[in-house]
Amino acid sequence: MLKIIGRKTSSNVQKVLWACAEMGVKFERQDAGMQFGVTNTPEYIAMNPNKLVPTIIDDGFVLWESNSIVRYLAQKHGMGTLCPTDLKVRASAERWMDWQLSTMGSAFSPMFHGLVRTPPDKRDPQAIEKSRANAETKFEIMDSYLGKTKFLGGDLFSFGDIPLGIYAYRWYAFEGIKRKDLKNLKRWYDDLCKRPGFKEHVMIGLG
Repeated sequence: MLKIIGRKTSSNVQKVLWACAEMGVKFERQDAGMQFGVTNTPEYIAMNPNKLVPTIIDDGFVLWESNSIVRYLAQKHGMGTLCPTDLKVRASAERWMDWQLSTMGSAFSPMFHGLVRTPPDKRDPQAIEKSRANAETKFEIMDSYLGKTKFLGGDLFSFGDIPLGIYAYRWYAFEGIKRKDLKNLKRWYDDLCKRPGFKEHVMIGLG
């Protein structure tokens, strides 16, 4: 059985859990990271030298990097569904997965860490606002594309929606921040909120 190592509150672990739920892939999960430790042990470092989560073990095959894991599992279990068979549609979906890593992540993370992981008396309001404004410009890019297609990769849900869907949940879950009314983004997000795997593995609060 597939083993997923990583705490369920990690956005990167949530990508893998949500993907498995979409495809009905059974797995066992081991807590690791932050308060659970594990990632600094010699055994874990031998599998994942980055000391990060998630790491999977699938029939003896060890893989890390969350988006790579999602693509691997989708190609194995969800070809034609989570992984598009049309080359152009697949490339479009993968583009958004890469964009999450290269562009959205660095814009969004300071705000998340400032609002969620930092005690109120130690927060930097200016840094949080800078990150909020930067992230919003990225959501505007998504909103523009989602005015043309139902999902990020095309007209059907795919693995391209998973990494950024988790960011969208956190964006709308933050309390007390300014948000532009991005109708296409909100329509897409509302569609994600109806998916059982998203409800179970992503909509679990900010932690």
